[in-house]
Amino acid sequence: MVDTKTPGDKTLSVPTKTLTLKPRVETGTVRQSFSHGRTKQVVVEKRGKRRVGGDGPAEAPHAPEPVVAKAAPPRPAAPLARPAAPPAPPRRNSGVVLQTLTDDERTARASALADARVRDTEERRLAEEEARRRNSKEGIEQAEREAAEARRKAEEERHRQDEEAKRKAELEAKKRFGEAEAKTAAAAKAAAAPAARAPGVAAEATDEDEGPRQIRRGPGGAVRPAVPPKTTAKPAPQKQRGRLTLVTALTADDVRERSIASFRRRTQRLKGHQSNEPKEKLIREVVIPEAINIQELANRMSERAVDVIRLLMKQGAMHKITDVIDADTAQLIAEELGHTVKRVAASDVEEGLFDIVDDSTDTEPRSPVVTVMGHVDHGKTSLLDALRHANVVSGEAGGITQHIGAYQVTSPESGKKITFIDTPGHAAFTAMRARGAKVTDIVILVVAADDGVMPQTIEAINHAKAAKVPMIIAINKIDKPDAKPERVRTELLQYEVQVESMGGDVVDVEVSAKNKTNLDKLLEMVALQAELLDLKTNVSRPAEGTVIEAKLDRGRGPVATVLVQRGTLRVGDIIVAGAEMGRVRALINDQGVTIDEAGPSVPVEVLGFNGPPEAGDRLAVVENEARARQVTSYRAHQKRENAAASISGMRGSLEQMMSQLKTTGRKDFPLIIKADVQGSLEAILGSLDKLGTEEVMARILHAGVGGISESDVTLAEGFNAAIIGFNVRAHKEAAAAAKRNGIEIRYYNIIYDLVDDVKKAMSGLLAPTLRETMLGNALILEVFNISKVGKVAGCRVTDGTVERGANVRLIRDNVVVHEGKLSTLKRFKDEVKEVQSGQECGMAFENYGDMRAGDVIECYRVETIQRSL
Repeated sequence: MVDTKTPGDKTLSVPTKTLTLKPRVETGTVRQSFSHGRTKQVVVEKRGKRRVGGDGPAEAPHAPEPVVAKAAPPRPAAPLARPAAPPAPPRRNSGVVLQTLTDDERTARASALADARVRDTEERRLAEEEARRRNSKEGIEQAEREAAEARRKAEEERHRQDEEAKRKAELEAKKRFGEAEAKTAAAAKAAAAPAARAPGVAAEATDEDEGPRQIRRGPGGAVRPAVPPKTTAKPAPQKQRGRLTLVTALTADDVRERSIASFRRRTQRLKGHQSNEPKEKLIREVVIPEAINIQELANRMSERAVDVIRLLMKQGAMHKITDVIDADTAQLIAEELGHTVKRVAASDVEEGLFDIVDDSTDTEPRSPVVTVMGHVDHGKTSLLDALRHANVVSGEAGGITQHIGAYQVTSPESGKKITFIDTPGHAAFTAMRARGAKVTDIVILVVAADDGVMPQTIEAINHAKAAKVPMIIAINKIDKPDAKPERVRTELLQYEVQVESMGGDVVDVEVSAKNKTNLDKLLEMVALQAELLDLKTNVSRPAEGTVIEAKLDRGRGPVATVLVQRGTLRVGDIIVAGAEMGRVRALINDQGVTIDEAGPSVPVEVLGFNGPPEAGDRLAVVENEARARQVTSYRAHQKRENAAASISGMRGSLEQMMSQLKTTGRKDFPLIIKADVQGSLEAILGSLDKLGTEEVMARILHAGVGGISESDVTLAEGFNAAIIGFNVRAHKEAAAAAKRNGIEIRYYNIIYDLVDDVKKAMSGLLAPTLRETMLGNALILEVFNISKVGKVAGCRVTDGTVERGANVRLIRDNVVVHEGKLSTLKRFKDEVKEVQSGQECGMAFENYGDMRAGDVIECYRVETIQRSL
């Protein structure tokens, strides 16, 4: 208010503040909660609702109050509905301006107040409806909570009454029937108590539920009965909602709630018990291998293992769920239960691996495979060197071939390639010769003109006949002065080999590897024989072949020499050979050149195997690694079973071993053998196996391909065995360990020396032979008792001689009564070395004195003779 003066000198009060429509705002602070236990204090504003004239009916806005004197009483304000007077110009008095509203301003302000009053009325109506809905919802929720609490209390009361009844029944049963029958009677009473009380409980629950049912309200506020929800499980407290944090997990109550999955399982179980309809029997096709355990069989049939065991018990067999049954029994059980059976064998994994019939007409000629066979030192390798213009003989120890090799030679006339396989001629390499005969198309039998047909020549003839392949006789060394080719042709007739020059059908060629005589004629005969055989194959199919040789190279890993027989072998193919698999990393031909693929009749070195395969294993290309693992795991299992069977058959049980040792006295010579290639190792093992007798035999603790390692030395130390290395050497660490532990390592490069040394060592284990040599007989004439000496027999030598220290037997009435040694031999008073026949002497025995006149003393010598294999 501003004080001013009027003409009557009275004080007037004039308002200086204009009317505004600002809402009323109240501010405050609220603590807001976040996840992980975090809080924050925030400022909030509360805006009040605009009201004109309080809660009563709205009034028109007042005009500005007129100036009132301090002494005069206040006058009522004029209503807005009154017609407004014409605006008067503002009066200026002492620098104060009195402001008044114009008609337009009053109209605008009146319309704004009317709109505000309408909005306020609508907001109040909406707030009342929201409050009614909220009250109705809270009432319904409260009713549901009360009903759930009532049901929970009733359930707890029933449980408490059941426990009380059970406890009373047990006490009563103990008093009446004693401890033995207490549990049976208590269980019967406890089962009868809930059944008798069931109707009352149901009625009680119904009565308890009647209260909250009248609290539910409809949309218009009308009261209607509330039906409690039907629940099958015990009501549990409300599950905590929201995000699971470390704080909530630690501070939450330990309440175990039933999961949704458990509730569904219970519902399905109840539905299953209620429905008495029989389930349809599922008929399955059961795949049964050669052996299967009961649990696996039940799973494949979708049957219970108990039912399978029950069927077995009906057949008189008691089994556990983990027992393994044979395929026939499993088939009977499956058919008894109504299933169909499909029998499979473990060997089915090899089906389609080899010998697949190729119907393709897209075939091409292939090179012939020729195996050179014959006796040792008849010039097989020299003949191949002359054909290849190489010098393989110089690399072989002792000048004899001890490895099987594969080479390709180009014919100078036709330009076609011929694959040659060189085999050793030593008797130990029988398996190599047999292997060469199996993979060949033509056999060249090399016979020395100066030596004739020898044992390995006869063996090579038998291998060629068994393989049913044609032979070409190469009579070598015709340049020697004592060469007799006709004698060779005549000796071959004894083994049903008749050459063309003698009216037969076997081609023979006289050659000289040293002078390279008639080598072109030999190649021409091979080419002619190959044309007669008409060798063709499909080169686009997956490759198949045979492992000629295998070794373990320290720098390159397992290396196998493979002869491809069908198809084409390429880098990257997944291959299987015996119990080993791998992926081809590189292919190297006989000239040492790396190639990308090898066609039929091409010998190559294959790198990429997981381990060295055995010589003679067949090689095949498979489609994926899974198939390769199946095949190799089956073959490895078969290999282990065969090895275990041979060991068990050889050794037997402990009792059999002890009885065999007592009866036969067999001794073992433990050995560890390491060779450079599989073929040499095979030949060594075969030769040592033939050395065994009933008294001594070579016991091979370990045999493998590669250098001698520390593990070999450790194994030898445990069994006190010797280590033999054939064309291999020990690693530096292994040699140091062997020297430190006193283990003997012997190195050989010729198989003859190896077999001879082992034979001598095994001969040392043979028990020596004891041989008796009769010296003479003496007759006791008189027995003298001499002090400090004992009894001395006076004898006459009747036959032979008697020596001091020799073994003697005392014979009385043709019965041996004592065996011992002669301690004293005297002639008169002198000790003598021997007494001749017809002379008399005195004799005394060691630790024996029961001698009588007329007894005969037999004198003999025992000689020890060392035996050999």
